Amino acid sequence: MIVKRRPKILDPQGKAVEQGAKLLGFNNVSGTRIGKYIEFFVNSNDVNTVEKEIEEYAEKLLSNPIMEDFEYSYKKVDET
Repeated sequence: MIVKRRPKILDPQGKAVEQGAKLLGFNNVSGTRIGKYIEFFVNSNDVNTVEKEIEEYAEKLLSNPIMEDFEYSYKKVDET
C-alpha cells in the first residue's frame, strides 16, 4: 500500500528533501513528495473480504483521510 499526501496539501518533508537536493547540486529536481510504503498480509481467500479489509484498515488506521490518499495492489500468495 502507498499512502501519500493529497496534491493540494503542503508536504514539508518533501520540501526539506528537495532543498537538500539543491544544496547537493541536483538543480533539476522539483515536486518532491514523501509518502509511506506499507506491506501486510490479509489471510482470506475471498476477494471481497480482502478488498474490504484493506480499505477499512487504510481508512481507519494507516492514513489520515483528511490529508492523504492511498492506493493498493495485492496478489494471492501460495500457501505451500
